[in-house]
Amino acid sequence: MATLDFTSINAVSKSLKPFALKLTKDSEEANDLLQETLLKAFTNRDKFTEGTNLKAWLYTIMKNTFITNYQRLVRRNTFIDTTDNMHYINSSDSVTQNDAYATFAMDDIQGAIDSLDEAYRVPFMMHYRGFKYHEIAEKLQIPIGTVKNRIHIARKELKASLAQYA
Repeated sequence: MATLDFTSINAVSKSLKPFALKLTKDSEEANDLLQETLLKAFTNRDKFTEGTNLKAWLYTIMKNTFITNYQRLVRRNTFIDTTDNMHYINSSDSVTQNDAYATFAMDDIQGAIDSLDEAYRVPFMMHYRGFKYHEIAEKLQIPIGTVKNRIHIARKELKASLAQYA
């Protein structure tokens, strides 16, 4: 799909609906998201580069629109208390939770990570902290394929050792 016109956008829009449903988990919200995505795509059609993947461009617009709408919703539900302590109060949370379970889970997760062989733990933790694969490979002076493989094995081992939380 090289050209960007109403016909090409309409043809691709049928494949966007399942993605919108996956993001919103609600049919009406999915329809709204789809409509907003198509409107943004048509409005910004001059920013589309001919010869690139129209479907990927539309999926990106949809994902970014969903994230923006979600962040806006979260901000709308957060109030700032202007007392001396400046508390952030989320209006939808009025339940106090017992964090004991979370503490036990975090202890188990940390124990599982600590039990990983260092060859797997180090790249996994670097990736967890936000390093990109190529940065890890450069820092550890190993091939990028080895980095990906070690992170995959670490995830697999952690998943097996933390199966009770699945």
